[in-house]
Amino acid sequence: MPKMIFVNLPVTDVAASTRFYEAIGFRKNEQFSDHKASSMVWSDTITIQLLARAYFATFTSKPVADARATCQTMLCLTADSREEVDALAESAARAGGKADVRAPIEMSFLYNRSFEDLDGHVFEMAWLNLAALPEKDAAAA
Repeated sequence: MPKMIFVNLPVTDVAASTRFYEAIGFRKNEQFSDHKASSMVWSDTITIQLLARAYFATFTSKPVADARATCQTMLCLTADSREEVDALAESAARAGGKADVRAPIEMSFLYNRSFEDLDGHVFEMAWLNLAALPEKDAAAA
């Protein structure tokens, strides 16, 4: 079995967040979705679980952070091209999110843009040109 990641995010409105993630290219897995959670598939190994805030709170004894006021994590997803990075950031803005919450990063081997979803969770979209990595970094990749 491949290594997988399931990222759980607290959201205010599961239906609205589901529409947002579908608009930027995620696919909803109906088998693991209901009125309090949507399972949004990015790839065979990456899934975002959108959990209603009250439901999310049942999994932790800690206060649930407000992603509009604090930033605990930034999630980075890769794209197959610079054009796909741009399309995803622009799709996020059209779907009600906020594109380019910081300046894009452009290097010889990296192109990166960011966006916030409807609840303020920060995502980075990155395209890597591994052939252009400086030699010392290429060995680490």
